Amino acid sequence: MADNGGVLVIDLGYDRGEPPSYGSPSRRTFPSWVPVALLGALVLLFAGASAAPADPALNPVFRLQIGPADTYAVTADGQLLAQTFGQLTSYGLDRGQLRWQAAQATPGYRLRLGGGLVLLRPWTTSSGEPGTTAVSAHTGAARWERPGNVVTVAGSDSLLAVDSVRSLTGTGRRVQGDVAAVDPRTGGTLWSVHVPSTAVLLGLPGVADEGSRMLLVHDDRTLAVHDLRTGRRLASTTVPGADYNPDNPVVAGGKILLRHPGTDGPEISAYDPVTLRQQWTEPAQNAYELAACGQLACLSGAGQVRAIDPATGDQRWAHPGWAGVTQNGTSLIAYAGSDGTDPVGVLDPRTGRVRTELDGWIPITGSGGADGRLLLIRSVDGGARTMVAVAHPGDPRPRLLAALPAGTGDCQAAPARLICRTTYGELVVWSYQEE
Repeated sequence: MADNGGVLVIDLGYDRGEPPSYGSPSRRTFPSWVPVALLGALVLLFAGASAAPADPALNPVFRLQIGPADTYAVTADGQLLAQTFGQLTSYGLDRGQLRWQAAQATPGYRLRLGGGLVLLRPWTTSSGEPGTTAVSAHTGAARWERPGNVVTVAGSDSLLAVDSVRSLTGTGRRVQGDVAAVDPRTGGTLWSVHVPSTAVLLGLPGVADEGSRMLLVHDDRTLAVHDLRTGRRLASTTVPGADYNPDNPVVAGGKILLRHPGTDGPEISAYDPVTLRQQWTEPAQNAYELAACGQLACLSGAGQVRAIDPATGDQRWAHPGWAGVTQNGTSLIAYAGSDGTDPVGVLDPRTGRVRTELDGWIPITGSGGADGRLLLIRSVDGGARTMVAVAHPGDPRPRLLAALPAGTGDCQAAPARLICRTTYGELVVWSYQEE
């Protein structure tokens, strides 16, 4: 690594953070009959070529001063939203140009995006729950404020105001009181559904000619589906008692799957998302986590991950030694280790085959784009260096890009951009190019 006139140049030789299994690069050799003069000329030629500095793999596009508790977010249309000491500002990720600055300057602890809005929840020292402020994601103009928590619904532009019940699984998805649909233009209430006690709130993708819907799992064992446009209850049924939480039930492969106690041990039952008719029940086989993985459902527990067909409950594949799977954009990542933090690889969800071995590389939040490309980081030299790599669909292993400056972390990604915090109180946006 060298400082070439203020430009960070990374030597991409073997000593750059690859796992030992990557193998050493081949060396250039010359046959013994090459004349000495010709050999000398070739040496000079290669020396001259190597003297030309290579374009760095990471190029800083712009930098922002940001506090350690300040939040930032990346939007789908290429904006970087940064809340610096309470001031929310939008920058273009391509050049760092200022797009807008919101007049509202109350420090917040969370940024959420939905319905063309940025939803802000301010810090508060009172015992009451803070309200929600909405500003336009396109102009930064203030739109509305309302008390309570306004949450987004997966797969929909709908906004719902809820009274959250705090639990170990977080806020915003276990609710009580009224669940109200919010008009994104005015902040007014469009309709409301009363939850007498508590319930788990989930988004349910649309099927056939229906739009997205809301799934409520009430603590009295009532499973109910509501139309997000009107709030009307479309179907309901009684389900087994279970540990209802944002991860149970789950929606996978167009079915609602619930893990619950059974006669001889834990079971999994599947329900039709339109009629809520129970379609099958199978033993859970010690699985304690459910997750969608492509069109299948992945069950984790007892030191293995196995995938089942949500339509039938039939097992499609299994991997002993794995701890779980997570979705990063379009990429499904398998993890091993007792705590589920050791990445194994990028999977083909249909077969469970490892497409790209990660070998300790950590996927960066937001990097699993529509093209399947995945940005990764890993610590080397006892944590002294952090390397960046990229994996494309079909790559047997990641392609190394460069090293991050010391003290860089809390990274997110966007197409052709890497965004990270530094220990110097900066947020740095890099462009990256591949070998």
